[in-house]
Amino acid sequence: MADHNINIDQAVFRFAGSMVLLSLALAHWHSGYWLWFTAFVGANMLQASFTGFCPLAAILGKLGVKPGAAF
Repeated sequence: MADHNINIDQAVFRFAGSMVLLSLALAHWHSGYWLWFTAFVGANMLQASFTGFCPLAAILGKLGVKPGAAF
């Protein structure tokens, strides 16, 4: 059953986690260069923890997704 009442925090965490897992799978089966994408996602998560700014959260907010506690 789909959750249509997702908030920005849940969406960001789900998207970031999916991107990390996808890039790790691509690094394993395709090319190790995909680990750079994993590093990019991790660096973006780290900077968001310090600054409170997340590009995806900003986009989701403009699309009308309800805010969460973090974003």
